[in-house]
Amino acid sequence: MADPKREELQVKAKRAILVSVISPSNHINKEQALDELKGLVETAGVKVVGTLVQSRENPHPATCLGKGKLAELKSMVKPVDAELIIFDNNLSPSQGRNIEEETGTIIVDRSELILDIFATHAKTYEAKLQVELAQLLYFRPRLKRLWTHLERIEGGVGAGRGPGEKQLETDRRLLDKRVAELKRKLSEVEKRRERTVSNRFQQLTVSLVGYTNAGKSTLMNALTGADVYIADQLFATLDTRTRRWELPHWGEILLSDTVGFVRNLPHHLVASFKSTLEEARQADLLLHVVDSSNPEVEHHIKTVNSVLEEIGIDYSNALLVFNKSDKVEDRSKLDVLRLKYENAITVSAVSGEGLDRLSQAVIDRLASGYVIVEIETPVGNGKLLSQLEEHSLILSREYSSDDTRVTYRARIARRFLPVLKSSEDTEIRIHDEGDQGSPNQLQHEESIHEV
Repeated sequence: MADPKREELQVKAKRAILVSVISPSNHINKEQALDELKGLVETAGVKVVGTLVQSRENPHPATCLGKGKLAELKSMVKPVDAELIIFDNNLSPSQGRNIEEETGTIIVDRSELILDIFATHAKTYEAKLQVELAQLLYFRPRLKRLWTHLERIEGGVGAGRGPGEKQLETDRRLLDKRVAELKRKLSEVEKRRERTVSNRFQQLTVSLVGYTNAGKSTLMNALTGADVYIADQLFATLDTRTRRWELPHWGEILLSDTVGFVRNLPHHLVASFKSTLEEARQADLLLHVVDSSNPEVEHHIKTVNSVLEEIGIDYSNALLVFNKSDKVEDRSKLDVLRLKYENAITVSAVSGEGLDRLSQAVIDRLASGYVIVEIETPVGNGKLLSQLEEHSLILSREYSSDDTRVTYRARIARRFLPVLKSSEDTEIRIHDEGDQGSPNQLQHEESIHEV
């Protein structure tokens, strides 16, 4: 059977059969095995015309499906006029090629589908670079089965290449050149983002992370009054967006919304989007937003923590937020979650329930890592002022009656306290956030050592 044509593949508006091979030990049962894939293909604009699920301990090394199920899949294609077969599994290049040859239908695996969705939703320059890089890295080992023209032989006299060089080899060389170019451009973008994020030290930052469609953008709009795009679909937003959030009795902080995660997120995609997640890496606090109405809520929590760990973000610095409480029909399920995750906050971004508790919890968590310092020093102590401006948020300045001395009141992270130095003419007093007791006075330079 001839290989199906794959030129200019787009899954949008295609008729597809959905397939999943799951292990019997998997926590997902056969009835729910395709739920998330259906959400992905709905986002991609695919029309589902059939489904097939096989339970087996390990996917078949050559065809993923067993021989009988593969024959069943082949028999399903023609009656429903399927144009695609979409697997919820990540297929090896040889598995994809073998299934295409057997069924005569284009095969798309989970990674390729997610990449297609990301390509559709990428709007900014950075997101487009990231998606293109991930696509090229994914498709490189699969070039042989993607386009029929790759089997043509090029070369000959005067061609500038060795006789008989395959178009496949030419395309791989061009692809590698483009990958190198994209990595260079993304490196430049990443450096600019790191500089931007690091320059925000004087403002505390909180970053929203979570499973896709957990309601992060809706929550951001509810907390900040921002007009961030929201939609009831997976990966509605790809770009990190930052807005100002006014916390009661605390002040203004920055709140960032990041791209959502799913299980089995393509490795190349995770690597490409590391720079986008720089906001989360540098944040003072993470808000891990979870859709509490989803039956897979605990699995979603583990998935997000796993992805955060993979990209080097400390997920222990996170406050768990159970969102969409208004959609939970059986409230006892919320009670069970709250017992298991004692410090979690339950909210509804739509109704506003629990948002005040969330604000207070954020204040408490931020305060635990910060102290208030009062520094009395000569007006001409420019070095100390420079240190304060670089490492703290100056809350107030009070000058003496003769304008020779100034008292600064500032909020600073505990880890930066050693940067400050006392001297004979400078006095530093430290208060814990909210502490109304006697401050700790540091009257000698030896009390705080320079980093």
